[in-house]
Amino acid sequence: MMNFGYHLPVNLIFGTGAVDRAGEQTALWGKKALLVTGGGSARRSGLYGRVCASLEKEGVETVTFDRVEQNPLTTTAEAGAALAKQSECDVVVGLGGGSVMDCAKAVAFLTLNDGDVSEYIYGRLTGDRALPLILIPTTCGTGSEGNGFAVLTNPATGDKKSLRTPSIIARASLVDPACMTTLPKKVLASVGFDALCHSMEAYVANAATPLSDVLALEAVKLAASSLVPLVTGTDESMETWEQLTLASTLGGMVIGTAGVTLAHGMEHPASGIRNIVHGQGLAALTPAAMEVLLPGSPERFARLSALLGGTGAGDCADAVRDLLSRIGLSVTLGDLGILEEDIPWMTQNCLKVSAGNLANCPVPMDGAMIEEVYRRCL
Repeated sequence: MMNFGYHLPVNLIFGTGAVDRAGEQTALWGKKALLVTGGGSARRSGLYGRVCASLEKEGVETVTFDRVEQNPLTTTAEAGAALAKQSECDVVVGLGGGSVMDCAKAVAFLTLNDGDVSEYIYGRLTGDRALPLILIPTTCGTGSEGNGFAVLTNPATGDKKSLRTPSIIARASLVDPACMTTLPKKVLASVGFDALCHSMEAYVANAATPLSDVLALEAVKLAASSLVPLVTGTDESMETWEQLTLASTLGGMVIGTAGVTLAHGMEHPASGIRNIVHGQGLAALTPAAMEVLLPGSPERFARLSALLGGTGAGDCADAVRDLLSRIGLSVTLGDLGILEEDIPWMTQNCLKVSAGNLANCPVPMDGAMIEEVYRRCL
């Protein structure tokens, strides 16, 4: 019997020039915006100025919070919420990549919910309110604009885990493929591979549904055909940028319902302990993770392999390795600074923070299996 649900109350506005609707959309929800962004790339590209001008045109006052790290910290989100309260902001605008959007979500939540955000992350506290949120992605990777997840790292414990609540789904997400075209190739390779991983993992997940399958397969097809030419510079047409950007947004929508599995579950402890780049961590872990999960869903891995240029389930991991080689992302955990002595902690932390991801795997996972995958990827 087929039983499933699908609910995504986000207004996705997709297309070149969508970023210039920031003021129009924000003004529907508030008059004073906390503009959450990162360390400067949005300023250098001119996007920050465009968004500020659009907000000003619509009469929205702006307060900027630009302290977001590549792996946003719980303490950073708390600082942003404190500024939003102090400044009496009534709406949050997130302008940046996945880290910025996740931090913006947490800021919007913490502004209206008291207490330690980690308590909400682990479900010991609950809250169903957040300031209205407008998201403007500047990287085609996490798909955070399409779900209610906000991944944060607790600097005191190293736990990297997501706050999950429908209250942080954006009231509007302005997805503009033209905003992606200034990404450095190394960054593009990393975020684009993250987008691909979202849909590949969700497709083989236990929580997959007929609707998530349709979106996941389309996203894998789009990412697989566009990522290599964009990174290598062989095709940088706007149509190709649109394909990868759409793949990223679809991937975010897919994991909002079907979730992710082993590679993401194992990457979070790695970037939690060593602050590595998320997409690079996934590159080190994904092929080996696929090989472990293959026996649980060979038909689905065969479908993924075909979309990646392979010939069957057995070479799906190798098809991913070939793609990683072509985009210059063939790395090991050792290359990223992970030490053998880190593996016991990462294994135990994975069992702690990624229990949901592990339960979503088509093959039952235990600590010994997780440790072995870490060692293979070192």
